[in-house]
Amino acid sequence: MLRAMAWNRRALVTAALALPLAACVKQVAPDPAEIRESAPPWPAPRDAVSYIDFARLPRLPLDASDDPHVLTLEVSISGQQVEVPAYVGIDRLRAVQAPCHTHDASGTVWIEGRGGQDVTLGQFFDVWGVRLTATCLGAACGSISVTADGLAVSSPRDLRLREVGHVVVRASAAS
Repeated sequence: MLRAMAWNRRALVTAALALPLAACVKQVAPDPAEIRESAPPWPAPRDAVSYIDFARLPRLPLDASDDPHVLTLEVSISGQQVEVPAYVGIDRLRAVQAPCHTHDASGTVWIEGRGGQDVTLGQFFDVWGVRLTATCLGAACGSISVTADGLAVSSPRDLRLREVGHVVVRASAAS
């Protein structure tokens, strides 16, 4: 019993000393956003805060979950499925998230919180750090086809995600 009390006291003293020191440690600046023009796989960026800023979206706390909307995103290049990874748009180190983000690799994209009404497909790809233009997806430049709820989308970057439930992005490189 006395031994357990001594350990508890040591733990309290250690915590009391460590907390003020932790507050003095400066957080490392995030790496700048770099939009990838490479072939997949494309993991979620570690410093999501830079990509959130690049996409001109608000930084939200991780618990921002008001006004939720969920959609499914499928991505393929030359017929090969591309994984939409977990934690796109979530900066766990800084405890912030974008209004568009993923929690797992299921292809489910969450639109939540302030700024979620106007999030576009282009902004989601910016937050993911992957080039999406009218003719390129990552390194695949040639043709891009985007459908939303089964209907062709003429301007993929401008597609408002709040208005759809299923988005398919298909790319193929020029021969």
